[in-house]
Amino acid sequence: MTYDLAFYASGAFSGALVGFILALVGGGGSILATPLIVYLVGVRDPHVAIGTSALAVGLNALLGVWGHARRGNVAWRPAAWFAGAGVLGALVGSTLGKAFDGQRLLFLFAILMIVVGALMLRRRTASDEVGDGRAAPVRTPLFGLGTGIFSGFFGIGGGFLIVPGLIAATGMAMIRAIGTSLVAVAAFGLATAASYAWSGLIDWTLAAVFVAGGLTGSLAGTALSHRLAQTDGALRRIFAGLIFAVAAYMLYKSGTAVFG
Repeated sequence: MTYDLAFYASGAFSGALVGFILALVGGGGSILATPLIVYLVGVRDPHVAIGTSALAVGLNALLGVWGHARRGNVAWRPAAWFAGAGVLGALVGSTLGKAFDGQRLLFLFAILMIVVGALMLRRRTASDEVGDGRAAPVRTPLFGLGTGIFSGFFGIGGGFLIVPGLIAATGMAMIRAIGTSLVAVAAFGLATAASYAWSGLIDWTLAAVFVAGGLTGSLAGTALSHRLAQTDGALRRIFAGLIFAVAAYMLYKSGTAVFG
């Protein structure tokens, strides 16, 4: 396709939006990136869109890690346990997921998202305000493995599952779970991108523009995330609301494809 001003502008805008959401709530970027690249930027090959978005989301997540780490919001030991086990789980899950119809996977994942959102809303404010995020030697990698399997099985990143998984495994505060989750999001995204790059399915120019836009969005999202962390339950409600919104859209699109 021709790389004109509109292409670069839409790519930068998409990257900024994804970077902002990733830094703000630790999830949603991987779900939004591919549709933005296909429908807004105009990349016609869905495989190239997936590969490029995986690389861009992984790099944008790294930008988010940097911003949150500067504010002390990353628990590195739980991050290492969770991400390490999660990458292995993603490889297993992606292998299993190939045996299922893609639209059915999206429909089931949307239902899972609604369950996760409901559980987050039921969680009391203690999870938002307290918790040291210590690595539980058994629970943290087990939750990471399970999250990675779900992520690979459904083929849609894992940010929505990583944050509640970290909270359940370590009891860390919501703001720390968001910062720590970006380590796993980056690991999952870059692992997926490496596979697509090996097959020549990444638009490197678009990825660079996307990540450049993501830097601005990531800085803004990190600042707002830190500010909202001081408000009782605000991040938890925003996180759950984003889950419900995306899940509703996915149910509509995938349900139409599955059930006609």
